[in-house]
Amino acid sequence: MSDPLHFSDASFKQDVLESDTPVLVDFWAPWCGPCKLIGPVVEEIGDEMQDKMKVGKINVDDNPQVATQLGIRGIPTLILFKDGKPVEQIIGAVSKAHIMEKIGPHV
Repeated sequence: MSDPLHFSDASFKQDVLESDTPVLVDFWAPWCGPCKLIGPVVEEIGDEMQDKMKVGKINVDDNPQVATQLGIRGIPTLILFKDGKPVEQIIGAVSKAHIMEKIGPHV
């Protein structure tokens, strides 16, 4: 498994909103148990879908600005951005099949 991309408040606009390809962003924090459960699943999706989209993480403790702007209230939250806009949002530690079902139509 390759390391996921890491986004920050400073890089979010360029890396995510201005991306030519869809971007799945995992909003997480190191102390979050469910985030630790879903992290490897997100990384696996990133490996499998690397030719169709980017997958990365943003630590909400270190980068609160983007999470606040997007109204993230609970983590883990996955948001798929396409053409700079959120097109899908998944909250909680869910199965890989559930994530793929939600993002599939957009990639």
